[in-house]
Amino acid sequence: MSICVFACLLRFECMKEEDTKGVPLPRVGQDTRLDYRVIDVRTPTGQAIFRIQHQVENKFREHLSSKDFIGIHTPKLISGSSEGGAAVFKLEYKNGKSACLAQSPQLHKQMAICGGFRRVFEVGPVFRAEDSNTHRHLCEFVGLDAEMEIMRHYFEVCDIVDGLFVEIFRHLNENCKRELEAINRQYPFEPLKYLESTLRLSYEEGIQMLKEAGTEIEPMGDLNTEAEKKLGQLVREKYDTEFFILYRYPLAARPFYTMPCYENPAYSNSFDVFLRGEEIISGAQRIHEPELLAKRAAEHGIGKSSIKSYVDSFRYGAPPHGGFGVGLERVVMLFCGLSNVRLASLFPRDPQRLSP
Repeated sequence: MSICVFACLLRFECMKEEDTKGVPLPRVGQDTRLDYRVIDVRTPTGQAIFRIQHQVENKFREHLSSKDFIGIHTPKLISGSSEGGAAVFKLEYKNGKSACLAQSPQLHKQMAICGGFRRVFEVGPVFRAEDSNTHRHLCEFVGLDAEMEIMRHYFEVCDIVDGLFVEIFRHLNENCKRELEAINRQYPFEPLKYLESTLRLSYEEGIQMLKEAGTEIEPMGDLNTEAEKKLGQLVREKYDTEFFILYRYPLAARPFYTMPCYENPAYSNSFDVFLRGEEIISGAQRIHEPELLAKRAAEHGIGKSSIKSYVDSFRYGAPPHGGFGVGLERVVMLFCGLSNVRLASLFPRDPQRLSP
């Protein structure tokens, strides 16, 4: 398809509804849109999506700043995997050293807590060497991350998530009506259902709901995509909300730095947050005891040398702390009911796409 023909097709999408009655509307495939992204985003829908994204990022910064968080910037070139597993981009560094692109700011935002900052957040790129060609996975996305000291219980982190996202949703509904209407004309969606005080269910309660509905999952395992969607459906039917927190996951399903439950170490002080039947946030209390942290890293196959400075930072004294991370593009996709996260990424990077 030539660029001139593509531009003409997009003109139809920019026309008012009354001007297109009786005119067969053209359809432009997603790959073609992404190939000509600078033209694609000229449409009212394209403009609206990224103005919504801007508002989400701004409210993230604004809300956390009002809660005494400070913004930090952590390195994206690191010596080893920050999350464990194989989904890491490796590259040659200087002087024969090897490096990785950070899968998250996890290790360094914890080190910032050890440095006495108490509450921190970061907005920055996250890299995942994903082989997943799905509607919700990218190899590079914008991470919204936060970390904070815990005074009594890790639910203090859930409280921050609750207040933050309820404020974001309210702000978008009240102040972005024109943008939401523009998106709705091209990609029809129902307004998000959420509660002013976010619903919290334990992992065991969620599993019981799935079992009663006839959905079987792996014992003490993470939820797969089908189980997430089914649980989202069940929660909406029972509690009339599409936004909820599922807490106390099995330890085996969480990263090495997750704090085990004190009363039952088979479980962890962790949570995930779901939006329209998909997981958007992962959070937890972190291990702040260096010996336990080193032991857990070894169990996950992470070499001591690659995270030595991280583990050593806890030897000087570290407070109990926890945090969470969320992908900006996924929040926009799900709030706006979009079918693919690439629509909410200005220049998406996935296993098949490295340009424009």
